[in-house]
Amino acid sequence: MRSGFVTLVGRPNVGKSSLVNAICGQKVSIISNKPQTTRTRVRGVHHGDDCQIVFVDTPGIHKPVTMLGERVNATALGCIDDVEVVCLIIDATKAFGRGDQWVANNVDMANAFVVVNKIDKAKPEMVLQQLDAVSALGAAAYFPVSASTGEGLDVLLAALLERMPEGPAYYPVEMVSDTDEHAWVAELVREQLLAVLKDELPYSVATQVTEWEWPKIRCEILVERESQKGMVIGKGGELLKHVGQEVRKQLPKGAYIELHVTVEKDWQQRPDRLERLGY
Repeated sequence: MRSGFVTLVGRPNVGKSSLVNAICGQKVSIISNKPQTTRTRVRGVHHGDDCQIVFVDTPGIHKPVTMLGERVNATALGCIDDVEVVCLIIDATKAFGRGDQWVANNVDMANAFVVVNKIDKAKPEMVLQQLDAVSALGAAAYFPVSASTGEGLDVLLAALLERMPEGPAYYPVEMVSDTDEHAWVAELVREQLLAVLKDELPYSVATQVTEWEWPKIRCEILVERESQKGMVIGKGGELLKHVGQEVRKQLPKGAYIELHVTVEKDWQQRPDRLERLGY
């Protein structure tokens, strides 16, 4: 039996969560087209023949402007040590920039893999340009992949398996994520809010399950200002209703979810509130 841990790091919106979902074969981390979707460490488990690889999905590393931003950066950087392999994820559709380099500077690149993701969305010459640009990082290996189509994932997995030492299975075979039910439902609600809210409002939203008496689940949605409350609820409550419907589709049959919007002024800058939210 071989087993070990692999951490995925990179700038926001490079597709780390999509990669973890694709490799694990099911959704273990929420996704959206907005940067900074992931705020906490998420573990997804790949079960293979006589092997188990635990993938650690991390928040996108960015220049923080709030205490929340500082904490999610610290979470990401804190997941780099004590793992078998760190994978630096690069977006094939965007030029390698200072943000990518800054992340790389925090990684022991000689023992890391560089994964160029979204090759299905980039022209072949762009993919080659990216691979040429990242070759200067001096990584142990480079992999062009697509989380959307699965292209290249088998080669990446095989290379990761070679890096796994002999060891025990850390999770039972039926377990693909260690995220508890309460946190998962809260994340599903936030994912749907990210899909429908515009501009900067999604980054002012947090979600937390406050009651769980199956099949009834109550989830609190936090915003920072009174003016944001109406925007989240929507005209006649339609936006909130839509969010609830989309979340229920992903829950066991019979689940009832109640959504409640609360104003917590400047919660992103309040250490006590961030801790209660798990950040």
